[in-house]
Formats: sequence, C-alpha cells, structure tokens
Amino acid sequence: MIKVNVAHSPDADDIFMYYAIRFGWVGLDGVRFDNIALDIETLNEGALKNEYEVCAISFALYPKIRDEYALLRTAMSFGEGYGPKLVKLKDKKLKRNFKVALSGATTTNAMLFRMAYPEARISYMNFLEIEQAVLDGTVDAGVLIHEAILTYSDKLEVEREVWDIWVEFSGGDLPLPLGGMAIRRSMPLVRAIKCEE
Repeated sequence: MIKVNVAHSPDADDIFMYYAIRFGWVGLDGVRFDNIALDIETLNEGALKNEYEVCAISFALYPKIRDEYALLRTAMSFGEGYGPKLVKLKDKKLKRNFKVALSGATTTNAMLFRMAYPEARISYMNFLEIEQAVLDGTVDAGVLIHEAILTYSDKLEVEREVWDIWVEFSGGDLPLPLGGMAIRRSMPLVRAIKCEE
C-alpha cells in the first residue's frame, strides 16, 4: 500500500472537498490517502520543503516551486468581486506606515498587499488570530481570509478589498487567483493521474 499525503487548509470548502477521502468513502486501490489540515502559510512552507505529495498552495508561491510541483486541474480558488479583506477598527485613520497583520509571507494576498502598501509594517500570524489582533490594537489593520471575511466583528470595517488591489494591477479583466492544489512532480505519472481523478 502506498501512502499519499494530501495537505489542505482547514477552511470549510477544503474540508468539504476532502471529507469523502478522509473518511474512506472514496479511494484508490493500493493507495492510502492521509489527510492533513494546516493553515495556508504552513502549507506553503511545507511545499517549499517538498513535504507533501499533494498540497494546497497560494498561487503567488507557485513560481518558486514549479520545478517540484505541478498544478492539478481541480480544487482551484479564484475570486471575482470578493476575496481577502483589509479591515481596521471603525473610524480609525491609517497612516502610510501602519502596522498590519497578514496570514503569511508567501500568500497571494501578502504579495498583492506588499505591492499596494510598500510602507506598511507587516506582522505575520496565524489567520485565526488576525481579527483579535486588530480588535485589541496589537496591529492597526489586518487582512482577513476564509470564513473570517464573512463573520468579522461589527467593531471593524473594511478599509480595502484585496480584490480591488488585484483589479488595479491586473486591469480588472481577470479573476483573482488565490490558491490551488499542487502534486509533486516526482510522483510516478500513472499514480499522479489516478490521484487527480
């Protein structure tokens, strides 16, 4: 039996996609899938170290790992008119060098954020801690991802959508590429094709 590590994020859509694999309702003869749920920055760092056979990644990371991983045709995440949000306390004015919390240095939203706000002082933390860091004043603002973009405190307001940053840089004709699943190129081709199916 061959073991294949499938690493994905703990957000609801990823959990839903891998639910049947996790509980053994679907499978592949001769292959055991081990399902690992980790935050996106940990997944990106793992992909940089070639730790997983199949791994969710931020699209911004892909140029750095393209020799080791190929993108799968499935499980891609694109935003059109929505996506990560830069939030701050209501009525707070942000200075040019405001302190901001991001979910990781290798994420797509971090790449776009750094392009739009080159003078901001960035603090990286787990995406689950960002909202509270803004609320308690540890940072001036934070970029929320996953379900947090829908459920944030009413004490916060959106300063800017990462989608708007994307439109500014891309010209607005393309969806925002957030993330996807990558498979290790060293996996034998037949097994890789079966895993993707």
